[in-house]
Amino acid sequence: MEKKYDVTALGELLIDFVQNGLSDQGNPLFEANPGGAPCNVLAMLTKAGKKTAFLGKVGNDMFGRMLKTRAGGEGIDMTGLFMDEEVHTTLAFVEKLPNGDRDFSFYRKPGADIMLTKDEVKASAALIEGARIFHFGTLSMTDDDVEKATKEAVKIAKKAGCVISFDPNLRPPLWSSEEKAKEKIRWGLSQCDVLKISDNEITFMTGEEDLDKGIQMIIDEYKIPLVFATYG
Repeated sequence: MEKKYDVTALGELLIDFVQNGLSDQGNPLFEANPGGAPCNVLAMLTKAGKKTAFLGKVGNDMFGRMLKTRAGGEGIDMTGLFMDEEVHTTLAFVEKLPNGDRDFSFYRKPGADIMLTKDEVKASAALIEGARIFHFGTLSMTDDDVEKATKEAVKIAKKAGCVISFDPNLRPPLWSSEEKAKEKIRWGLSQCDVLKISDNEITFMTGEEDLDKGIQMIIDEYKIPLVFATYG
């Protein structure tokens, strides 16, 4: 099949509410920003001149429509974006901590992004088969149905000869347990050709504080050809 896209990504598309000052009454003001790591990757790639497509789900509400318009306006092919009539778009409130890190509070019980189904992925198979690279993370594996959808997408991508790219994007509050998060990250590590992983995720998976040693442990176990390690 002809490779129409450089990268197709599957996963969460949500609103990040980030505090942006205080009102005259001293209350925090929150700005609604498009968010979700997989689509953020596509937005940056599109700015770099690459052809991209997204596969996921938002609510058919003001935030979902905003996200569809904004992402489409960036040049991302959004034909694989499904609009849920019953479940609202996922929201995250982002707190900036004194040390520069961020703390996330999610409104996702449920959120539309976890309502993506295996059948919807199958219906969008051309977006995956037509990509040189398929990218995903673990937030599309926190719940059973969307996990099945994600694994179906990876199956389609592998069959089509796509390079598989994976970003764990660990968000502990979204997991029922640390062990479940580790289980899904291990699965992603076992599937990918390209890995983007942060220092805290390396420590989480290996128990190793030394970045180089931790990365080597992951490479030795999973034989991943290309690994990008980041601080934060």
